[in-house]
Amino acid sequence: MTPAAPDSPRRPGPMGRLRGYLLAGLLALGPTVLTLWVLFIVVNRADALLGRYLKFQALGGQRIPGLGLAATFVLLVVVGWIVSALGRRIGGRSLLTMWEHLLTRIPGVGILYGSTKSLGEAFFASRHAAFKQVVLVPWPHPGIYRVGFVAGRATEQVRRALGGEVEVVFIPHTPNPASGFVHYVPKAQIVYLDWDIEDGLKVVVSGGLVQPGDAGVPAAGPAGERAAIETSP
Repeated sequence: MTPAAPDSPRRPGPMGRLRGYLLAGLLALGPTVLTLWVLFIVVNRADALLGRYLKFQALGGQRIPGLGLAATFVLLVVVGWIVSALGRRIGGRSLLTMWEHLLTRIPGVGILYGSTKSLGEAFFASRHAAFKQVVLVPWPHPGIYRVGFVAGRATEQVRRALGGEVEVVFIPHTPNPASGFVHYVPKAQIVYLDWDIEDGLKVVVSGGLVQPGDAGVPAAGPAGERAAIETSP
């Protein structure tokens, strides 16, 4: 008696193939369309920033598409050239330093300007000059971790109040890493990763869909200690 042949896998019907084609199309075009849509919104708003003021009666008083974006680009280049290249100084102090000093002395405005400038420098400066390391922090309770970035060491007053070594960790929101929370976390509760800062940002922005290739590999903390991420079999 010959054994029965194993059942061959059923081929999907017309509706199943149609559903597969639809999902494949969404995966192929979805990220591209979303990226172009966000880029369109950013460019359009940047164009309207100055474009609303650049209207000419000879053209019927209508805003010329692209003119505001070009004007914004020229303005940024000119300001950057003045700040970086000219180095004009008055009384031994640069113009930029005097402007920042003026803004920081205005109540409320100084706090907003200082925090915005620091966060902007952290994200646009080189990774060696901004955040120190990517870490995992237990939140909202032990056993669950969030991705964070070590911003520096806590002050002596904070360390005395908490009774040990404490790191200042910035916990970004997903998918907008420019906003988030500042946590003072004891070093003993932190899992240090050997991810690049860019890798950590990709994880946050993608909602965890993008993972570094070395995720799960033990990483060295700043004190030389090794921290392992346990993975289930």
